[in-house]
Amino acid sequence: MNYEQLVEMYEKLESTTKRLEKTLALSEFLKKIPIDDLQHTILLVQGTVFPLWDSSKIGVASRIVLKAIATAVGISPEKVEADWKKTGDLGDSSEKLISTKKQHTLFSHKLTVKKVFNNIRALASLEGEGTVANKVSLIAELLTSAKPEEAKYIVRTVLEELRIGLGAGTMRDAIVWANFGKECEIEFDDKKKIMDIKNREKYNHYSEIVQKAYDLTNDFSVVAEKARKGEKELTKTEMTMGAPIKVMLALKATDIKDGFERVGKPAELEYKYDGFRMQIHKHANKITIFTRRLENVTVQFPEVAKYVLDNVKGENFILDSEAVGYDAKTKKYFSFQHISQRIKRKYDIEKLAKEMPIELNIFDILYYNGKNMINDKFSERRKLIDKIVKNVPYKIIAAKNLITSDEKTAEKFYKQSLSEGNEGIMFKTLDAPYKPGARVGYMLKLKPTLDTIDLVITGADWGEGKRSEWMSSFTVACIDEDNNFVDIGKVGTGIKEKTEEGVSFEELTELLKPLVISEKGKEVKVKPKIVVQIIYSEIQKSPTYGSGYALRFPRLSSIREDRSADEITTLSEIEDLFQGQKK
Repeated sequence: MNYEQLVEMYEKLESTTKRLEKTLALSEFLKKIPIDDLQHTILLVQGTVFPLWDSSKIGVASRIVLKAIATAVGISPEKVEADWKKTGDLGDSSEKLISTKKQHTLFSHKLTVKKVFNNIRALASLEGEGTVANKVSLIAELLTSAKPEEAKYIVRTVLEELRIGLGAGTMRDAIVWANFGKECEIEFDDKKKIMDIKNREKYNHYSEIVQKAYDLTNDFSVVAEKARKGEKELTKTEMTMGAPIKVMLALKATDIKDGFERVGKPAELEYKYDGFRMQIHKHANKITIFTRRLENVTVQFPEVAKYVLDNVKGENFILDSEAVGYDAKTKKYFSFQHISQRIKRKYDIEKLAKEMPIELNIFDILYYNGKNMINDKFSERRKLIDKIVKNVPYKIIAAKNLITSDEKTAEKFYKQSLSEGNEGIMFKTLDAPYKPGARVGYMLKLKPTLDTIDLVITGADWGEGKRSEWMSSFTVACIDEDNNFVDIGKVGTGIKEKTEEGVSFEELTELLKPLVISEKGKEVKVKPKIVVQIIYSEIQKSPTYGSGYALRFPRLSSIREDRSADEITTLSEIEDLFQGQKK
């Protein structure tokens, strides 16, 4: 398949904000992709060359792309940079500069999807001496043969900044429409822009099996290929040991009564620990550990692998758990921020494990001895945990729990959890399945404070005076239903001058520098990667920001290294919180 056909699709998706139009265009495109190109094309249309579960990263900085554009066009890097400062988008600059080339080189050729995919994927594996030059060469090779509009999207894909507003829901629906549209009797009125699904029952059925296949693989390229082969192939989809799936997420309860009303009685209550999620896979006597961001952190936590091998019965399984740090001397639990550095640590691992030990709290199981358990009742999954986990305090335990219908008993359990240094408690529906990646009404969290939200940094301003070397004001955003990041305000308080005092301007600046995608004067735009927890006093309506809301007195509380950008607070949650203020 020629790359220009994919570029036409990019332009259609970028030209509209309407989800229905995006879904229709993408579904028609999916029908035309040759089966041999399907997986590559599906990944590229999402702006990546790796499935979500794969921790590999393209890992190319803007400066390398800038050099590649200069090489392809035959001009100096300084001229590329000058244009970049005008456009604020290296993709737009590459399109403009490629169009000024007087002629294609003798070595140019028509780009295919596979060629673009293979060159970009190769970037992730380059290391050692000559890496920068080799990366520049791979990108420049593509740009030399690219048409102007192709160059724009090649650059954006390399920088992992495609920005076409394509969410997981749109991708799922497009796969359903493309492969099962006739069965669902889907009709689209192009003049009225209205979609009519005549057989809603079948549509819901196919949507469910496509979603389940995605939940089990975290890879739409695999799901699209299976859907092309038919319903039977989709229903055969299984989890792959060693490939993480998204963890189930919780909504917030306002109080004990609200918790019971929403999950039902009786309910299971569990301690809500102030740690970080660990999804643990055992296969062939090997342990692999993933964070909720699907990052492989097995090397960083060698003691956890030993705890699981020694104290959990089973040939193969997938556990959901929370790792909590504690003081080796006093045995008091630490907050997440105190031990978060262990996630990123690449050296002195054993020393740090002794200085900052963790206790693993197992609270769910998704797979056991060859059986997928996500559709089993939670009560049955919990019984299995209690059966196979040998409790060894301060190493590995089944999460502390209680089944009750009584509000006073629940209140006592809640206070007990808080007194032991935990964040609060969880409410869980006893007969509920496990829903990967979803915020569901049958799992709730109750904490004393509800005025914190997780947002991603999308921009910053360089400081003045003694802060001139640091970024000092940070634009933060929530995420809408189509995975677009929409700004909700700026935050500059809660950040320290000195790193030892907490999250500092210097620390944030160093984290954001490699993520810069454009710079105009003091204003910087960055890739939405760094997630921060924000404390605020009130949410207000505001036309100033893309979300339509603004935060009153926002304050940065912490960096959430365990959160990925697609797990931040959603726009619909912001709307709910805004409405809740009126009650």
